[in-house]
Amino acid sequence: MFWPRSLLTALCGLSAACALAQPGVAIPPPAERGEAGFVAVVTRIDHRTAQQMRGVSWKRGCPVPIRALRTIRMTHRGFDGKVRWGELVVHKNVAPRVVRVFRKMYAAGFPIRRMKRIERYGGSDDRSMAADNTSAFNCRPVTGSPGRFSVHSYGKAIDINTIENPYVNGNTVLPAAGRRYLDRGNVRRGMIVKGGKVTRAFRRAGFDWGGNWTSLKDYQHFEIPIG
Repeated sequence: MFWPRSLLTALCGLSAACALAQPGVAIPPPAERGEAGFVAVVTRIDHRTAQQMRGVSWKRGCPVPIRALRTIRMTHRGFDGKVRWGELVVHKNVAPRVVRVFRKMYAAGFPIRRMKRIERYGGSDDRSMAADNTSAFNCRPVTGSPGRFSVHSYGKAIDINTIENPYVNGNTVLPAAGRRYLDRGNVRRGMIVKGGKVTRAFRRAGFDWGGNWTSLKDYQHFEIPIG
């Protein structure tokens, strides 16, 4: 469905962020019950963004070319209850599914601290996690396995609210601030739990959840398996 600029402007609430919505770009159908305020815009990677990615999140030898990726600019609920704009880069083949999942998260009132491209953190997964950032594409190795590409390198993995949902492998907790969220039975805002609305939405979209892994737990992580 393609909507004119006038309607995009109305949907965005006349905010400055509406500059992100370009004429003729496909966006989701009108907001359904409980989803008022959710807007998502999927675009090809533009020249400026590609320049920012090269040598940072994307490097020569990465398993996917930049042309196979898409930018999703979408609204999300913040921890302060306000509606904010965020941005993810994902593989073109999973972009529609990602939009559907985040629409459901928005409707459920699930808060997201921030959603910025990994280039804002110099391509550093550690810095992004420490900022409680939700991100997707980053051409990097699997944590703890430098010889293998992470699924993030294919644009088919997303990390959400990294402090509230830490990576846990034995005594290793990443980010360090995530230690106060190791008790997964003490559910607080922004936490992802088994059987919850977030995990159900991702499962229906074909994503695996790192919280179900047995050798380690990656509560922030959702991925489309590669190969």
